[in-house]
Formats: sequence, C-alpha cells, structure tokens
Amino acid sequence: MFEPEPNNGHTENDDKRPRPRLGFLGVGWIGQHRLKSIAEARHAEIVGLADLNPGVVAAAALEVPGADVRESLEQLLLMDLDGIVIATPTALHAEQAIAALDANMAVFCQKPLARTERETQSVIDAARRADRLLGVDMSYRFVRGVREIKERIDAGAIGDLYAMDLVFHNAYGPDKSWYYDPKLAGGGCLIDLGIHLVDLALWMTRANFTEVSSRLYAQGKPIGPEAHRLEDYVTARLGLDSGATANLVCSWHLNAGADAVIGASFYGTKGGLSLRNVNGSFYDFIAEEFIGTERKVIATPPDSWGGRAVVDWAGRLAESRAFDPAIESAAAVARVIDAIYQRNE
Repeated sequence: MFEPEPNNGHTENDDKRPRPRLGFLGVGWIGQHRLKSIAEARHAEIVGLADLNPGVVAAAALEVPGADVRESLEQLLLMDLDGIVIATPTALHAEQAIAALDANMAVFCQKPLARTERETQSVIDAARRADRLLGVDMSYRFVRGVREIKERIDAGAIGDLYAMDLVFHNAYGPDKSWYYDPKLAGGGCLIDLGIHLVDLALWMTRANFTEVSSRLYAQGKPIGPEAHRLEDYVTARLGLDSGATANLVCSWHLNAGADAVIGASFYGTKGGLSLRNVNGSFYDFIAEEFIGTERKVIATPPDSWGGRAVVDWAGRLAESRAFDPAIESAAAVARVIDAIYQRNE
C-alpha cells in the first residue's frame, strides 16, 4: 500500500481549500506510478479509478483505500471530480481529454497529448474554452540534471546556444502490443521517444523550428511518409528561429550495447552542457558542464524524478483550475513531429 509522506503539519491546503478530487483513467504501470506520486505528495485526493483490465484496476484499488472503481471514462465523468489523469493508448488521448474538459474537469495526460498537431490543438482549444488546467507528461523536463542545465543556459553561462545533440535509444522497445499498431500509437519510436528530444530542444531555447530534414527507417530500410510500417529509427535535423541547430536521433531495438542510450548536449559560444544516462539506465543521469577540454559534474543520481510532472500539475491544480497558456508548447512539439514524419495535414 502507498504510504503518504508526512505533510509537515499542514492542513489539506493552508488556505483551507479542500484538496482537488482526482480520477485516474488507465492504471497500468505508468498510471500506478503517477497514482503513487500523487498519493505521496498529498496535493490531491484520489477518489476514482478506471481501466479496461479488471485485474489491473482491482490491484490499483488495493493501493488507494476508499477510491471508487468505475468501468469507464463516462462513469468517471459522473463523479464530482476536479481533474482526471489519463494513461491510455495514444489514439484515445484527444477524445478522452476533450470529454473530461467539456465536463469542466482539468486533465493531465500521458505523452503525447495526441497523434498530430491538429488533434493536439483541438485538446488545447477545449481546455481554453473550459478554462481548465491541461498538462502533459513531458517528464524529462523534471530531471534534476535537466533543470541544472536549463538554469545555466538561461543565465547565459555557455554564451549563445547554437548546437544541440539529442539521442534516445531504447534497445528493447515498448512491451505493449498497441504501441506497434499505427492507428493506436500514431507513430513509432519518434512519437514514443523522440517527442522528449523535440520538447527539450524547444523548451531549452524558447524557439520555434523553421526547417526540418529527416530520414525514417524500419528494420534497416528507409521508409517514406505513406508507409504503413512504424519507424524504429529516426534521424532529424531542426533549424530553429533562434539560429540554433538541433540534431536528433531515436530508436527502438537498436544494437546499442546497453538497455538505453539517452543524452542531451547543448553547445554555446562560451561552453557546453550535457546530460547522459548512467550504465544504460532509463532513470539515472549525470549532468556536466564543459569549458574547453575541461568538464565539471553538476548533477548526479539518485534522483526520483519520474512522478514530478504529475505532482507539479496537481500542485498547480490545488492553486487554480484555470487554463494555463504554457500548454501551447505541446502544439509546437506536435508541429515538429508532423514535419519529421513529413505529414501533409
């Protein structure tokens, strides 16, 4: 059972407001991880659970005594909820998020928010109409090393940022069958892994892309935009309106020599900054600062960052349910993803 951390003597909220009431739609591994993070942070009360798998939702219910088990999103929407956390297959995100927003509930959604820019923008527009908080799990923004790097970039520590090298290889690939169904997943390794790299490139620079070149592969063979096969290797170059260039590469099932190879390097006129995973880990990262041929470590493991995005959203929800225009960044990321896929929507 999840044991919440002590709340240091605070009441539910210092201003006497009740904690937001949340429902969880999808409580598999990812959903349960977020559920645990919310329970430990005490920013919200978990009152409703739903999942298509009865065994999964029953197991989650054991961890949250008092939460009602419902059979569907429609039943969750009948509850008196302030927000819903969504962790379902990608193809369902837009429709489910819009339904919750139209019911005046805030939403936190597993990435990607939707399969395309058009779908993504439709969700954002629904949140704006409802004036409700919308969040998406761009979790790598919350890695301590990433935060250290961004603070230094924003402070001008490496001068003018002009180049980025971003990589995410998962030697195993997803373990759920729906990830390999184009209609359900919306894409392969790019929309699964590369989306984090695109988000970091735009978030670190506060820039927009002006040009994209890319190549996609499936089992070693180049594929085009009309292919009915999911890509398992992507390389792309982004030109940004800041003048910077970002080089991205991501893959599933690559012979990478490790479970994962994850890195993000940023180069400026006065120095560089880099994040890299440790010993093939998906969770442990070292961040370093470069000056010439010298390097200095600025962040090391351990760092329990996995649930920070949803905890941040829940904390903001406790303060206000109102729409936050910062979510427009999700549409900017989706625009780049569409361009890398060479979609003609």
